[in-house]
Amino acid sequence: MKKRLPVFFYKQRLPIKGCGLLLVVTQVVLGNKALAQSDTTKKLNEVKVSSSAIPQIQSSAPAQSISTADFKRTASFNVADAIRNFAGVNISDYGGIGGLKTVSVRSLGADNTAVLYNGVQLNDAQNGQIDLSKFNLNNVEEIVLYNAQPTDILQTARAYASANVLAIKTIHPVLDERKPYNIIAGIKGGSFGLVNPYLQWQQRLSKYWSFVINSSVQEANGRYKYREAGDGSDTLATRKNGDVHVQQADGGLYWAKSDSDKFNLQFNFYNSKRGLPGPVVYYAAPTNQRLQNRDFFIQSGYLHKAVSGLQLLINAKYAHSYVRYLDTGVYNNSGLIDEHYRQNDFYLSGALAYNLTSDWKISYSSDADISNLQSDVYKYAFPTRTSLFNVIATDLSIGKWRLQANLLNTYIHDEVKSGPAAASRSAFTPAVIATYKPFTSQNLLLRAYYKSTFRNTTFAEQYYYAIVPRSLKPEYTDQYNIGAAYTKSLAGIFDYINISADAYYNHVKDKISYIPTRSPETPSVVNLGRVDIKGLDVILKSGFKPFYNWKGLLSVAYTYQQALDVTNPTDLYYLEQIPYTPKHTLALNAGLTHKQFGIYYNEIFSSSRYQNSNNVPEYYLPKYSVSDASFVYNFLAGLKPVAASFEVNNLFNKSYAVISSYPMPGRSYRLTFQITI
Repeated sequence: MKKRLPVFFYKQRLPIKGCGLLLVVTQVVLGNKALAQSDTTKKLNEVKVSSSAIPQIQSSAPAQSISTADFKRTASFNVADAIRNFAGVNISDYGGIGGLKTVSVRSLGADNTAVLYNGVQLNDAQNGQIDLSKFNLNNVEEIVLYNAQPTDILQTARAYASANVLAIKTIHPVLDERKPYNIIAGIKGGSFGLVNPYLQWQQRLSKYWSFVINSSVQEANGRYKYREAGDGSDTLATRKNGDVHVQQADGGLYWAKSDSDKFNLQFNFYNSKRGLPGPVVYYAAPTNQRLQNRDFFIQSGYLHKAVSGLQLLINAKYAHSYVRYLDTGVYNNSGLIDEHYRQNDFYLSGALAYNLTSDWKISYSSDADISNLQSDVYKYAFPTRTSLFNVIATDLSIGKWRLQANLLNTYIHDEVKSGPAAASRSAFTPAVIATYKPFTSQNLLLRAYYKSTFRNTTFAEQYYYAIVPRSLKPEYTDQYNIGAAYTKSLAGIFDYINISADAYYNHVKDKISYIPTRSPETPSVVNLGRVDIKGLDVILKSGFKPFYNWKGLLSVAYTYQQALDVTNPTDLYYLEQIPYTPKHTLALNAGLTHKQFGIYYNEIFSSSRYQNSNNVPEYYLPKYSVSDASFVYNFLAGLKPVAASFEVNNLFNKSYAVISSYPMPGRSYRLTFQITI
């Protein structure tokens, strides 16, 4: 019988007095005409500043960022590609242009990384993991990875709830009366039958209003060669059933009276049909699995900062997700598996902050989220989950010190239509962040933090093919970090140097893991026990000018991780590395630009790892190194800016796999042509 992974593999009650208090205060703020009309902006005399653009990595907690200008030099196609050079990041890649891509930061798993879209979390109550391959880069302005949490305490309560935060910021129109519009049209094409046209329209409607709309289509057959070495033949085979058909649209309506008074309304639509190639099983027929996704969300946000020091942030969101999983190669009575899932998510968040003094800020945030899931899976529970998040935070600067602290309460309550529901849970989790600048004249920053997080089970972990709710405990994580960051502006060949180093220790209790079993009725999700993670992230960035009119960039990120199972000394895998965690990873990016031309080289190295907690030879996965190159040329065509780029992925045609039995593509090519009107 063909083994099948479930769809999710792919992919005391707390009083609500705080929420009521927040709404009352909000009404008072919005009802105060004097505050509503106040503006903190002042017109200052123009001051011309000339200096090199230096990437800033000095933040309270470690943070790494990548922006629009960097996407081409890293040969990135989607969000997952863009962040693979970050230290501490491990991308789970199932291969191909349409393969699932999720991110694990510091070995904590994809479920412990919150993905924010313009400040609002992308929620998947079913799987808990966000497929980063769904998000192209056409409308992305910046991506920032925060270890622990963002540094600004005026934010949604959910942003405090995860071990790490990946923040995606989309493009906001910056237009004036002289040119009230901006249109970008482009097309990408290349290997795997890729054809990807896209269009962006930015428009200024008035002094305060503007909008941006994006659309794209992606078609690819997904076929690529790989070396079939497992059966001893060492021959080339073709990966099949990897075709992708995607239509996407997103955009936003923006109102900005000033930097202290802003409103936005955004939408995102994603529709796809794709094949799931599945694992390579020798002497077995190719998989017939298909996956259809139709996702839509709309969200809005309002920010107001009054001269009194009071700040208000409100966010609201509705999201709908439809998933169909079809497998026509199953040996059962019907000869197929055809599962449908429909998920709805309603979210409301409010945050208040107040500057007690110029050096002391406090905040309170309250979020409410209601998620429900419907499915035609056998004896499904049809769960509805209510999640409440309340957090108080403070940010205090005293001389050379900056201290931040917060206390978050998370409350989870499930209701089901069939069978018993999982027990309600409530948890308090604190965080403390401290930074110290020993020298006023030197850009040296010392930092440390402790953070505790609580992760509840997802719908798939709790209810998927479970006749009764599985007896699972929530997952708790304690994080400790100590590090330093240094920035120096230089004269001569080198423009600047940025270097940071952070050592960390994570302790995970009752880690939730999926364990494949023969029968879907048998519980396949368990609490493994305890995991100790020790690691080191080192990042170096530099800019230089080797010749006249030439500029160079160099970025190196190194990570060491020892992630050991410390549950039971009698277990065979006690003190052995947890699955798919390399001890060493290295990401290097270098580039040279000369006037309109740029050439870049990117390399990712991963040491060996194991696909199972039992680190024996049969589960061994060898090390790999993958190189990419890109060439960019910018010119004018009829006074219209044109950008052309040519990218080569896996430059040296290496055979490797990130996930066991999912071979990655060999050398591939991509050509992009874009014009701005």
